[in-house]
Amino acid sequence: MIKCIAIDDEPLALQQLVTYISKIPFLSIVGQCQGAIEAKQIMENEVVDAIFCDINMPDINGMDFVKSLASPPIIVFTTAYSEYAVEGYKVDAVDYLLKPFGLDEFQRAANKVKRVYEQINGSYSSSAQSVSEGSEDASTLFFKTEHRIVKVDIADIVYVEGMSEYMKIHLISQPKPLIVLLSMKKLEERLPANFMRIHRSYIINLDKIIEVNKNRVIIDKDAYLPIGDLYRDTFNNYLNTRFLGK
Repeated sequence: MIKCIAIDDEPLALQQLVTYISKIPFLSIVGQCQGAIEAKQIMENEVVDAIFCDINMPDINGMDFVKSLASPPIIVFTTAYSEYAVEGYKVDAVDYLLKPFGLDEFQRAANKVKRVYEQINGSYSSSAQSVSEGSEDASTLFFKTEHRIVKVDIADIVYVEGMSEYMKIHLISQPKPLIVLLSMKKLEERLPANFMRIHRSYIINLDKIIEVNKNRVIIDKDAYLPIGDLYRDTFNNYLNTRFLGK
């Protein structure tokens, strides 16, 4: 089942969305709300695979709401204003429903959601399986980010930053980090020995250390990462094995 949220500030339009979702056998409604703030609260407590979202809303514009999400689920916009269509596709919406729309149009949009969902989860499952079986190059990992499966060279990872249920993976080759839905513990188990957790929120590539200054590890001019109390002894033991001097 694809878990969905319906968002519309008009009660009748929201009820229509919920009714249409209930008629699609592979969709499951996990939340219905009349604004973006309420939707964010739902997303903090529920796994959400897709959002059917109105654009013109009183608290936060639906387009701005989607742009604010660190890792947006699959998006279908609904609105009475056709001028939003082009902008909607710029934020990777899989479809755009112009009000008033019927069940047939909604079914077509739902089918697009299903295809994208299967591509994401099918590719992720197969790549994860190939890595675990040893058929994939051990120097790479696959990550699901937004609607893509991204292959990353492990040597390209500078450090990993945990933020709640998401992680930022900072890379040498990209100015912006990859944002992925994954636990620190799971990634830590898959990384090689030259990676070390130095804080509950940070895993670093030991080969990228420039300097250790008191309670901080300096990775580059913009990354001063704290060393957590629980990880200090392990990190200091590593330093002692490499330390030359008095």
